[in-house]
Amino acid sequence: MLKKIALAALLLSPSSAFSSDTISGRASVIDGDTIEIAGKRLRLHGVDTPESWQKCSDGDGGTYRCGKMAANELDRFLAVSRPIHCDVIDRDRYQRLVGICFRADGREVNRWLVESGNALDWERYSRGKYAGAELTARSSSIGIWRGAFQLPCEARAERFGHKPAC
Repeated sequence: MLKKIALAALLLSPSSAFSSDTISGRASVIDGDTIEIAGKRLRLHGVDTPESWQKCSDGDGGTYRCGKMAANELDRFLAVSRPIHCDVIDRDRYQRLVGICFRADGREVNRWLVESGNALDWERYSRGKYAGAELTARSSSIGIWRGAFQLPCEARAERFGHKPAC
């Protein structure tokens, strides 16, 4: 009986089931903040990139598909040093794994997305872990910070008719 209770507690605990899991391999980019390794989708923890359909101002009066650009930049970044290693920390509501990833050379992928101006620090989940990187990108006017843009969480809510989750 005691073993059954302990097993049930382990299975119901959201973090313990994933805290020691890791995934390594060649990553394919799904979008700016989601990759796939060995057939498993992984959402990058604590960051939020524009959606692939989302447009941003380029600061010179034009617009560009900033979400598509974020995905392309991520693909280039990952290609420099493979394989990718991810520490899985959770599952999201879409059942994707959620984690913090690193290239073979040790560079953290999540942090790079924010410091390169391709993503926001999603403080709701990161607890401000990438706030300094975001400030650096913002003050350097790089990536999405070179012009105006709608927060990705607001763009999703508007497009799909629900309340923003940010």
